[in-house]
Amino acid sequence: MALAFPCTFCTPLQLKTSPINRRYYPIIRRRATTCKFRIPVEISSPADRGSLAVPTHKVTVHDRQRGVVHEFEVPEDQYILHSAESQNVTLPFACRHGCCTSCAVRIKSGELRQPQALGISAELKSQGYGLLCVGFPTSDLEVETQDEDEVYWLQFGRYFARGPIERDDYALELAMGDE
Repeated sequence: MALAFPCTFCTPLQLKTSPINRRYYPIIRRRATTCKFRIPVEISSPADRGSLAVPTHKVTVHDRQRGVVHEFEVPEDQYILHSAESQNVTLPFACRHGCCTSCAVRIKSGELRQPQALGISAELKSQGYGLLCVGFPTSDLEVETQDEDEVYWLQFGRYFARGPIERDDYALELAMGDE
């Protein structure tokens, strides 16, 4: 089905002056005209698109924290987390913007495109880490969720600390004794 719309170049703008407080300000009015040129627009249903269909990939997520394995289909142009949620699959997340490490995974097989993953460095990406909230599958994918603190430590630990923080029971007893 083809529709035709008038060309925006053939709809002229007309300037008219209008008195306001003894001054004249131009007012722009659009004048309806008959357009000689018409722009054809095709309208089709998604089923008619054929070769324009976006490929989907099977994504398998091994959730270590819950001890569950999720399998679902994700179109190549959608975030994995969004597709999982639309299919009632619960995965870990926090920010949804690729800035934290809550949804971090380790890629076991397949390829993941993640141009907006700010929460992990290029070094971690090259080691096979990814973020589900801003990740697009480019092939069938198998991933394993990671502990958020572990990935955060790999990302930032060398800059902010000299090692993992050890629990100091004596300091905890002193702090609790004051209450």
